[in-house]
This record gives sequence, C-alpha cells and structure tokens, in this order.
Amino acid sequence: MGGRTRRRATIENIGDRLDGDVLGADPAGSYAVSAKAAAAAFLRPGALDAACAVSYGPVPGSVYAGHRFIDVLIHGWDLATATGQGTALDARLMETCRQIIRPQPETFRPAGALPAELPVPPDAPAQTRFLAMLGRSG
Repeated sequence: MGGRTRRRATIENIGDRLDGDVLGADPAGSYAVSAKAAAAAFLRPGALDAACAVSYGPVPGSVYAGHRFIDVLIHGWDLATATGQGTALDARLMETCRQIIRPQPETFRPAGALPAELPVPPDAPAQTRFLAMLGRSG
C-alpha cells in the first residue's frame, strides 16, 4: 500500500516491482510516505469491506488493516531490539494485536508470515508471552 502500488492492484500486477530495496537513501521518509498512503487507503469509503490481495488469497480490507497493525507493532519491536532501543510494548496495543492474531495464527504460519510459537512458562510476563506467541523471545 506504499506510494508505488496501485489501488485495486493484484499480486500478479505488482510482480517483482516491490522486490529488493524499496527504502532507498531515506528509509524513514519512505516509511512515512508508505504509512500516509496506507492510512489514506484504509480511510476510503468501503475500503474495510473491499477485497485485498495477499499472498494466501483475498481478505477483506478490515483483515488487511489488522495485518498492517500487527506488522507495524511487531516489526517496530524488532527494530527497537536490533538497535538497542527501549522494547517495552504498550499493554493495550499488545492485547489488541493478540485479539487480531488469535483466530489467524495457522493462516499466517504456513504463509511464512509468522514463525512457530515459542514455549514460555505460564507465569512469564505478558510481553514475554505475547512475543512467544509471535515466535520471538524477549
């Protein structure tokens, strides 16, 4: 849903256009442009009901919006971890993400979008359990 994709595009139409380095010399600026385009797309009338092409088939826009939220939250944590920044996640955002992903993990895992859940003790902190559900240790 970045600036280079088209409305109502299919995976076949996009082809390999988004392969490789799509961030260029200004990753933060590229992200800002992509985030703005995604927000605009989700705000269009009917967008949350429209079919969106994803790697494992079409899903309603509302489901894809949830995927985008999950991506931003967890990959933000990934980046913070990799760059030595604070990694505490907001409890409400974690719970919202958990509610979105809970009915879908077996859809995400075979598509390669989510690693296997990691084991954690039942008394582990909420963030540790959340990250383990997403195949991450933290």
